[in-house]
Amino acid sequence: MFKDNRKKVISSLKEEKAIIFLFAGKAQHKTCDQFFPFEPNRNFYYMTGIDKPHIIYMAIKNGENIDETLFIERYDELKAKWDGASIGEEEAKNLSGIENIKYLDEFEATFSNLMFRNSIETVYLDLENRYLDNSKASFKQANIIKENYPYINIKNIYNDLGYFRLFKTSEEIENMKKAISITKKGIENIWKHTKPDIMEYELEACFDYEIKRNGSKDKAFNTILASGKNATVLHYGENNDKINDGELILIDLGATYGYYNADISRTFPANGKFSDRQKQLYNIVLEGQRKVIEAVKPGLPFKRLNEILIEHYEEELAKIGLIKDKSEISKYYYHGVSHYLGLDTHDVSRDLGTDSGLKPGMVITVEPGLYIAEEGIGIRIEDDILVTETGYENLSKDIIKTVEEIENFFKNR
Repeated sequence: MFKDNRKKVISSLKEEKAIIFLFAGKAQHKTCDQFFPFEPNRNFYYMTGIDKPHIIYMAIKNGENIDETLFIERYDELKAKWDGASIGEEEAKNLSGIENIKYLDEFEATFSNLMFRNSIETVYLDLENRYLDNSKASFKQANIIKENYPYINIKNIYNDLGYFRLFKTSEEIENMKKAISITKKGIENIWKHTKPDIMEYELEACFDYEIKRNGSKDKAFNTILASGKNATVLHYGENNDKINDGELILIDLGATYGYYNADISRTFPANGKFSDRQKQLYNIVLEGQRKVIEAVKPGLPFKRLNEILIEHYEEELAKIGLIKDKSEISKYYYHGVSHYLGLDTHDVSRDLGTDSGLKPGMVITVEPGLYIAEEGIGIRIEDDILVTETGYENLSKDIIKTVEEIENFFKNR
């Protein structure tokens, strides 16, 4: 899979001669002598399959020929005793399919020799920088090139990688299905322990325990577990309130598998029984989700997904007297209904800008919501949808979501 990923990306570059550098990254400093857990740069992982820090991937494109090298750390006996051994040559070869392995202390000399001996005109780096962080290795390398080789053209490969990451292979889809399956078990463990007067963080712990027990290394993102009025805050993350009898609980969460993410939302009653008002609003959201999902097919403009939901809300919210005019919808629904999903929860893509339409192999979320602060009600229902050649496949269809299914689960748990 990773060999194929590299071939697709590198072959698409227009230059006859170019070099690509990608950096695995390193664990970020937390406090004192502590570091946050390391996670690989997702573009580096997409191209190599390696999830270890302090590694550089280099590819030289010369016409149809592609020469690839990985630069890894040398074995350090003392470091191995304290923190474990760094990745070795054979492991790096087996994970990536790249045969040429060198060491990081050889990188500078190798790079300067390449610049001197080859007529390279373009260097590609991953220069994604939404948070204006110039401390990343790719930006440091760009500055070295500018200072020492001002004639070199530096290009950003981030968008190229983002485009190819849109289209999931069968292996990637299987990883996502596994992540969703683990997420399902985590959600059901939450439901098994839900009751009035329990704390939000207690239910969050039920999810954390179950997904790790089933082989997920980490969560796709920080879990949202919001009861009552907290559920009207889109990215509520405190998870520290007591859950009251009669409230709805909104969960937005996901497990990972092989660094591929699930992203699921469900809303359910703390006492296992929807009130008439809760059921009314919930079914409006659920029907809106059904309409959006059933519209998914190749060629459908991405923005059309949200338009379908707005049209549904315009009719249904007026029926129940919540709004009088379409312009009032934004008071109760204030986010998009979909985003791409993959190695990142909000997966990278340059397709959103041109909106050329959905294509087979894309995986998107469909997550309509309603948030009525004055009633202390927040509802969101989210599934993960694969665009197929003829329409769609709901990858998370086995996670129950109708009022009857949820109430029956609580009754029989």
